Amino acid sequence: MDIKEIQSLIKFVAKSGASEVKLETDDIKITIRTGEGMSKSETTVVQQIPMAAAQHVVGAPVPVEAPSSAAPVAEAPAEDSKYVTIKSPIIGTFYRKPAPDKPTFVEVGDSIGQGDVLCVIEAMKLFNDIESEISGKIVKILVEDSSPVEFDQPLFLVDPS
Repeated sequence: MDIKEIQSLIKFVAKSGASEVKLETDDIKITIRTGEGMSKSETTVVQQIPMAAAQHVVGAPVPVEAPSSAAPVAEAPAEDSKYVTIKSPIIGTFYRKPAPDKPTFVEVGDSIGQGDVLCVIEAMKLFNDIESEISGKIVKILVEDSSPVEFDQPLFLVDPS
């Protein structure tokens, strides 16, 4: 499936009024979601899938669910309520190091201060330093290195005490 076929599929789904359509072929999986009651917003997810797991499925319109990110996000258990969650201020790719040959900014157990750089998020070829707004100790890193992150996605758990 080439880009022109994908674009025409997006236009067709937008005009049809369907809220979500999924299409899987031997080598590609496409999910197209359009917002109900919103101003014709469109989201397209294209993902390569292994040949062994390939199946052909065309879904009928179903209720829109919150989009899931490719990186697993650990939900904070009740005992973690005393910790502060540092969240992503932008959409992009999360990096724990300033460069591949450099050490990570922070590790679990490290003490951090206000203004310390915790990670870098790449958005549109720009690398944005993400600084801590609080002082404390890193309890958990919730995102894998080089993973895509969404706006407001939890990145770190910090013990402020």
